[in-house]
Amino acid sequence: MEAYVAGDARAFERLFRAVGPSLHAFFVRSVRQGAVADDLLQTTFLKLHAARATWRRGERLRPWLFTIAGRVRVDWLRRNGRAEEAVDEEALAGPESRDDPGGAVLAQERAERVRLALERLPEPQRVVVHLHRFEELGFAEIGRALGISEGAAKLRAFRAYGELRRLLADLVAEDAP
Repeated sequence: MEAYVAGDARAFERLFRAVGPSLHAFFVRSVRQGAVADDLLQTTFLKLHAARATWRRGERLRPWLFTIAGRVRVDWLRRNGRAEEAVDEEALAGPESRDDPGGAVLAQERAERVRLALERLPEPQRVVVHLHRFEELGFAEIGRALGISEGAAKLRAFRAYGELRRLLADLVAEDAP
């Protein structure tokens, strides 16, 4: 990011390759439409470009980027409401499932169960789970990204994980020794 802020255009390409997939996954999980996620990703990087001078050297980049992405997401949700199209099932199943066809079916079934459980969560809880579990942000960072307190982010996560444990109890029992 430092190189990009200093004017290195190639640094933007490296930045996009490094964080673009995570941001895109964030949008896909939230809006569930690939084309919309692409648009939101582009909007996020346009806003990043416009705000690059505000990034403070030494500041963690991912939380800053997800703050921008979170605001882009909220703007889209306000304008359009929540989309109801399905998620790409192969992306949910993961690359390891492609190597073992039998395992792929089981992984896809589990991924579908998890996806459905995540969809049942209220949007505020679902986005906290995504940022915490998939993007590995801390609760203070999630709070800043969503414009809520750290405590509110923790409470949303606590409630969301509790509901997911309830909804997916049989899957957790299958994995127990």
